[in-house]
Amino acid sequence: MQQVLSYLKSYRKWMIAAWLLMFIELIVELWQPLLMEKIIDNGVMAKNFSVVWTWGAVMLGTSLLAFASGIANSFAAAYVGQEYGFLLRKRLFEKIQSFSFADFERFPTASLITRMTNDVTQIQNMVFMSLRIALRAPLLVLFGVVMSFAVHVQLALVCAVTVPLLVAFLLWMMTKAAASFSIVQQALDRVNRVMRENLAGMRLIKAWMRGTYEQKRFMKENEALMERTISALRLVETITPALLLMMNVAVIIILFIGRVDVQSGSATAGQVVAIVNYTTRITAALSMFTFITMAFSRAKASAERVADVLRVNVDVEDAQQATDKVSGQGEVRFEHVSFRYPNSRALVLKDISFVVHPHETVAILGATGSGKSSLLQLIPRLYDPVAGRVMIDGVDVRHIKQEQLRAFIRFVPQEVLLFSGTIAENIRFGNEHASMEEIIQAAKHAQIHDTIMKFPDGYDTVIGQRGVNLSGGQKQRLSIARALVGMPKILLLDDSTSALDLKTEAKLLRALKAYTCTTLIVTQKIQTAMEADTIFLLDDGKLLAKGSHDELLEKSEIYRKIVESQFGKKGT
Repeated sequence: MQQVLSYLKSYRKWMIAAWLLMFIELIVELWQPLLMEKIIDNGVMAKNFSVVWTWGAVMLGTSLLAFASGIANSFAAAYVGQEYGFLLRKRLFEKIQSFSFADFERFPTASLITRMTNDVTQIQNMVFMSLRIALRAPLLVLFGVVMSFAVHVQLALVCAVTVPLLVAFLLWMMTKAAASFSIVQQALDRVNRVMRENLAGMRLIKAWMRGTYEQKRFMKENEALMERTISALRLVETITPALLLMMNVAVIIILFIGRVDVQSGSATAGQVVAIVNYTTRITAALSMFTFITMAFSRAKASAERVADVLRVNVDVEDAQQATDKVSGQGEVRFEHVSFRYPNSRALVLKDISFVVHPHETVAILGATGSGKSSLLQLIPRLYDPVAGRVMIDGVDVRHIKQEQLRAFIRFVPQEVLLFSGTIAENIRFGNEHASMEEIIQAAKHAQIHDTIMKFPDGYDTVIGQRGVNLSGGQKQRLSIARALVGMPKILLLDDSTSALDLKTEAKLLRALKAYTCTTLIVTQKIQTAMEADTIFLLDDGKLLAKGSHDELLEKSEIYRKIVESQFGKKGT
């Protein structure tokens, strides 16, 4: 909670101004029962109407002052709340951007979205209430009791006994409510996860006619959210009736005792009215605690969830002496590299060593789960190895600033992700300063230019969410064009040509030779591997063999079997 609230330091002046305005409003509210006492005792009871008019005018003037202060306080509180929410979302987004792949595995995507939206909103509401009523309400209760003693001690004792009991009740309820709202937020995470998965997989759901199943799955989580929310709200909503019951009992007792005291002459009618007025104001302030309790309970649960993200120690960070001076020739070297994924004991890569020379093209073959994708992810340092070194141009990647390292590496993953926007904007993602001519050239080399020109709007064609209006091959070629426009020194293609026919793929591979970059291609196609200078053969995380197509045909039984499975026994 403290870490989340530390971002409020930037708005101290506005917060102080809001609290000063709140104090003006509070002072007026505490003073008004005393003015009413004077009007009744010195004016109405004494039939001196000049007193009524004089103090009535003072009450009106102070009420207008309190009104103006309240409006100004609301504006200041709203400004701080919105600015703080903006800053907190910004810090969260920056933190998430710094996550490594391992860090992302700690938080489901739906949960991160909920934390950046709903949870931040709950904290914003708490900040607004803190500046508007959260401090004003307890101060009104405290000083209301104190001021009532200044009016009449015996009648004030009723408030003095009742209020501590109610405060203890509220603190107990707040603790229980915080736990309940934490469960509500977790249920909301699950609803968001189901919605996200459903929307992302809509094509498959429709193709498999699984709409009814998905509706049931959503209804299950939605009902769980509803039940937990109702349970939490039911708990909070019991606060106001309990408060009103106890404070109304206190008012009745005050009226009964006051009647006796007025008759005996130990109290005046004005004093009784003033005490009742303080009591009703205290009641109103305590009733606000329902909203305050709800806001603070939800905010406490949300702040913990936000703090969980902000507290993450990013496991892939720049070393203290990291350099940005790398030659950029494109040599890739693995020295006895072993790797396992976080929270896993099984090694995915085992003592891998090789050198890829500048401008060389390497094809990586292997069965599913052999470690091909994991190997590529170590080069731009999306993960760090558990043993050995990954080196670029003779420098350990852990000693290169990440911004510099990834500036000359372009990684095209297996799962193509296109962003909402035009085709040109998606290609320019690889180089925000790319000219239209450079975009077109990259598209031509990626063998997607002719396809783009067939669209009615060409490069201004808007891509649907996640490229829903494009085929798999079109999306792959666009993602490759996005990589090429960045003029990489090292190009990593993780099975990024799987949806292309052999003719298109051959043209693409020939076009890549125009780039002075080192290329590593994960592929399942022997035809693709044959175009490479060197072929790496992986199995169960080990580098079994490396060499040209002809060399591997001679010395690797596994490679010969792969060739035979695709070309027949003779191979090529």
